[in-house]
Amino acid sequence: MNLPNLLTLSRIIMIPVFVVVFFLPMQWSYTVSASIFALAALTDWLDGYLARKLDQSTPFGAFLDPVADKLMVAVALAVLIQEYSSILLTIPATIIIGREIVISALREWMAEIGSRASVAVSYIGKIKTTAQMASIVGLLASPPGQLLSDVSIAVLYIAAALTLWSMWLYLKAAWPELLPKND
Repeated sequence: MNLPNLLTLSRIIMIPVFVVVFFLPMQWSYTVSASIFALAALTDWLDGYLARKLDQSTPFGAFLDPVADKLMVAVALAVLIQEYSSILLTIPATIIIGREIVISALREWMAEIGSRASVAVSYIGKIKTTAQMASIVGLLASPPGQLLSDVSIAVLYIAAALTLWSMWLYLKAAWPELLPKND
């Protein structure tokens, strides 16, 4: 067990803490749950940076990191869907969650056939993740109907659009393997 893997595990451990804090009947629960999510998002960047910098990449870390990311985002979006009870938030949230399921399945299948590299993380995916994390932090920090939450919903739509774009790029790269031409 190395530091990058411990940071990844800490992100998973933060998920139930974040949920409990969010639902506490206290005014500060928005700010504290947003801070917990922001800390978890920071560990997402930090664990990858440290794994590369310290040459501590492991198969366990390569497996666990995307799992932790997807769990963290899916749980936060589920909490926000419940809190906001709004189609305006539910649409981009379900696009993001659905894309994560599709791409996870695609990556698993591509790995099985030995073509995992053709669906590696793209630059668009990194921009999408940044927009997604920023919008989720803003949504968690502010009760529905406030300016920050309205701006954060707009950013979530940008993240959802980037999500669809990056999914299209992944599917395009995998298309020759998904539907090979019969000669």
